Amino acid sequence: MTKSTNSPFCGNSFDNEWKFLCLCASPVTRDLKGFPISLYDFDWMMLLELAEAHGMLGILTARLKGINFAGVPTSFREELQSRMRGQHLFSLGMTAELFRILGDFAHSGIESLLVKGPLMSLLAYNDPSVRSYGDLDLLVRHKQILAASQRMIDSGFEPDVPLSVIVSGKVPGEYVFKRPGTKQIVELHTERTLRYYPRPVPLESLFARQRRVLMDGQQIPALRLEDEFVFHSVHGAKDFWERLMWVADIAAIVARHPEIDWSLLRKYASDVGAERMVHVALQLTQILLNVPLPQAMEDEVKRDTTAAQLCKQVIRWLPSAGYAPPELRERAIFRMRMRGGHLAGAAYLLRLSFSPTEEDWVEGHEENRSWFLDAVQRPLRLLRKYRSHG
Repeated sequence: MTKSTNSPFCGNSFDNEWKFLCLCASPVTRDLKGFPISLYDFDWMMLLELAEAHGMLGILTARLKGINFAGVPTSFREELQSRMRGQHLFSLGMTAELFRILGDFAHSGIESLLVKGPLMSLLAYNDPSVRSYGDLDLLVRHKQILAASQRMIDSGFEPDVPLSVIVSGKVPGEYVFKRPGTKQIVELHTERTLRYYPRPVPLESLFARQRRVLMDGQQIPALRLEDEFVFHSVHGAKDFWERLMWVADIAAIVARHPEIDWSLLRKYASDVGAERMVHVALQLTQILLNVPLPQAMEDEVKRDTTAAQLCKQVIRWLPSAGYAPPELRERAIFRMRMRGGHLAGAAYLLRLSFSPTEEDWVEGHEENRSWFLDAVQRPLRLLRKYRSHG
C-alpha cells in the first residue's frame, strides 16, 4: 500500500506527536490524567493528521475524552469530533451493508467469514466503530467465488474483476466490489488470493473451527480468535506494518483476551509458516506499546533475534504511515527474512514476485488463461513501481 511521496510528514519533526500517539495506543496506559499535555509543544494539526493516517482517530478521541479534553485546544477538539462523526456514520452504513450481504450469502448457500475491519475493532476495543477501516473483508471458498460475485453484482456493486475473467480461471489479488456513488467497498478473499501466507491456507479448517461474534445484536461468522491473530500478523507483514493501528490491534487483543490458547495459535501459525510473522507482531507491541509478551510465548519470541532486527526496520519507517516506504532491495530482503530460513525465504520471495495479480494482467488479454506473460510482467512492474524509492 505504498502511498504518494507527497507526505504531510515529510521534512517535519513530529517526535512529540508520535510518542503521544503511541502512549494513547498502548492498552497498558490506563488513562492520561497524569500526563502533562501542557508541557509538550504539540503541533495539534500534525497530531490530527498523524492519527488519521495511522487509523488512530477513534483511540485518540477515547483517550482525550477520558481527561475531558483538558489542555486540548478547542479548534482541535472540534475538528477531531467532526472527523469522528464522519467515521461513525461510515461505520454504521458499512455495518448495515455487512448484515445485508451476510444474509444474502446465507440465503444463497454461500458460506463466508468476516475478517479485519469492524471485527478487529470489536475484538480489540469492544466497539466496531472505534477502529477506522475503508472496506469490508470476507473469506469465501474459491469454488463459490463466481456465485458470490454474481450476488454482489445483483446487489448493485460493480466488480473490479468481470465475471468473464473469473470464469476463465484467472485469480486477482482480491475480488473488489464498489457501490457506485458511495465509498462502500467490499473485498472477497479465497484460499487462492491469500498469497502472502507462506504456505497454503487450510480454508476448510478455518471454516470448521469458526465461531459466532455478537455485533450490534447480530451473530456474525468469524475466524477463531487464534486464526484471526495469525491472519492479522500475516496482513501486517504483507504491508510492512506501515500503520500503528495494526500494532495497536494486536496489543489490545493480547491485553483484552487472556483466553487465547497460545499453544493452538503457535500450531496454526506453524501450519501456514507464519511463526516469525507472529513473533514480529508480538515484539512490536512490546517495543512500541510496552505490552508484556505472553508468558507462553516469551522465550520463543525472545529467541527469534531476526524478528527483533525486522522490528527495528519497521520502527524506522512506521511513523511516516507508508509515505516513506522501504526501497526495493530492502523490501525483498524483508520478505525473505519474515518467512524465515534462507531457502524458504528465497522460495517465498520468488513465489510472490512471479504470482501475477490484476495489476499485472496484460491489457487486452485479461481473460487469457495463460499466466506466463502476466508472471513475467509482474517483476518488471514492481521494479518500475519502487525504483523511485531506490
